Amino acid sequence: MAGVSKGTVSNVFTQKRAVRKEVVDRVLRAAHELNFKPNYWARTLSMKETRIIGLSMQAEQTKFSQFHLSLINGVLQVCYDQGYRLLINTRAADHKRDLRHSTTDPVDGEILLDPQENDERFIRRTETSPPAVVVGRPPEALGTQFCYVDNDSVASAKKATQFLIDLGHRHILFLNTPKERTVSEDRRRGYESAIHQAGYEIHPELHIYERLNTHSLEYGQTTTREMLAQGRTFSAIIAGSDKIALGVYQAAMEMRVSIPGQLSVFAFENDTVFTSEFCPPLTGITLNAERIGSEAASLLIERLRNPSTPTVYRLIPTEIIIRESCRIWNARN
Repeated sequence: MAGVSKGTVSNVFTQKRAVRKEVVDRVLRAAHELNFKPNYWARTLSMKETRIIGLSMQAEQTKFSQFHLSLINGVLQVCYDQGYRLLINTRAADHKRDLRHSTTDPVDGEILLDPQENDERFIRRTETSPPAVVVGRPPEALGTQFCYVDNDSVASAKKATQFLIDLGHRHILFLNTPKERTVSEDRRRGYESAIHQAGYEIHPELHIYERLNTHSLEYGQTTTREMLAQGRTFSAIIAGSDKIALGVYQAAMEMRVSIPGQLSVFAFENDTVFTSEFCPPLTGITLNAERIGSEAASLLIERLRNPSTPTVYRLIPTEIIIRESCRIWNARN
């Protein structure tokens, strides 16, 4: 119909070789009339690219938090603008270990979420693995090998703790996310740095890590209830996520502890979906997850186009959003 060879048709769709505009127009017009579309996998083999970006999550995590949803929105927008598809890539550990299910992933590059210090996704990477960008700080020993996008988690935790110290709080309970995650260690450092610089004593019993693969809401509720029942001295809580904070609120309600009258609550959150369940509204530090996602996707596509791009990292600023869950504290409260 277009009066050209198969090779010319292939060159029009793969853009491997220059084709005169009038020929391109003729081929595309014929393709439209015939409802012709190139075979995806044949084109992938020919071009040696899939135009798919993988978003790699820990296998145990199959429910998205608001942070992940916002981050995905940022990634999707860049993929849309640049002509890429997005594959959310998570498989159970037993499937990964079974060679019958072992295949290379159909992606040109990956965005790795929620890095841990002993993270097999990093340890098992080889020279033939697709390029990767990390959301969060990579493991200490591999930090210089990966581009990453993150908040300054040390500074953010220090800022959150200092906010409560400035309100008069001296005993602050920190319900941190799992110890295995690099972000948790960074936040611990920021929390302790603020307390130390204020000249107050650091109480190790007031810093508690969530166990890996537990339900965050239950962790926040159970731990808060236990600490209150034991009569531990603290006037404020920093929660590692909005789900943990929601558990704190539920425990306070059970124990008839007033927020913020008797207990101030502050959270690392990203425009929580639980807004209607926080009464009073939750004060927290927004992480700008959508921007993190768009920066990570842009950085990965840049590396796909130019593999010699140097290893870089980008820090996304955070901001304290003051609502009604924290108040000035003094010994007479």
